[in-house]
Amino acid sequence: MASAEWDSLVVVARVARPHGLRGEVVLHSETDFPDERFRPGGQVLVQDAGAVRTLTVRSARLYKGRPIVGFDGIDSIEAAEPFAGRELRIEPRDLVALPPGCFYHHELVGCRVETVEGDEVGTVTRVDGAGGASRLTVEGPAGEQLVPLVDEICRQIDPGARRIVIAAPDGLLGLNQVRGRRRVWRGGRR
Repeated sequence: MASAEWDSLVVVARVARPHGLRGEVVLHSETDFPDERFRPGGQVLVQDAGAVRTLTVRSARLYKGRPIVGFDGIDSIEAAEPFAGRELRIEPRDLVALPPGCFYHHELVGCRVETVEGDEVGTVTRVDGAGGASRLTVEGPAGEQLVPLVDEICRQIDPGARRIVIAAPDGLLGLNQVRGRRRVWRGGRR
């Protein structure tokens, strides 16, 4: 698999570290569906020595809210150690279908953002947070902007057209503007 193909896959977890002596690993899950994604028999992809390898889940359980997963063919701590820090990915077609009005972060990254008046804000470079506390990081002509991902502000979200239309309340654009590495706060106290 070429690098471009690897980049088109969706990250569902990162391997934190080995767990126990039988090759299990602790995961930093990046999926809202860990029970489904890491069920026995499920498959994920990992880069291993420059090649992409398919791992099949042998066992899975949650411990203190984190998945502990065993994979076929990895049955010792020595075999599990090289995977620490590696990303586990899946094909986009293997994603769980979301209800209307919900989006995966990767669907929003790269979308152009404009105001309801048609003014360019920039392009989404990342999405931070989860649920009602999510925000878009938008890079544009005025620098980096942080835009809350809420219905009152994000009026149209069309990942297919790579477009998000916002109704920015007065003062939002520029409030969290970042120039270089210093965040510029406008008005109020910190």
